[in-house]
Amino acid sequence: VIDKTCAIREPGPVAADAVESSGSGLDPEISLVNAVRQAPMVAAARHLSMTSVTALIDRLAVHRFLGFIGTDHVNVLKLNLALDQQKTR
Repeated sequence: VIDKTCAIREPGPVAADAVESSGSGLDPEISLVNAVRQAPMVAAARHLSMTSVTALIDRLAVHRFLGFIGTDHVNVLKLNLALDQQKTR
């Protein structure tokens, strides 16, 4: 379940992958926490509702294998393609 209460410029903890990921900015996945934190900015930039953006994040989220192996994450390309489809509706 996604916490939809974060504001566009809300101060607070930043997801580790937002700071420690590769310098290229071309990482194929971002953490679920990072995706949720960016959702308000994505919704505003794409002129979509916050509800539709968080619903896509929820739908595309990949959760830990067996509940403890790996991290919860979202594939950035798949999310962007899904967001593009929302725009055409």
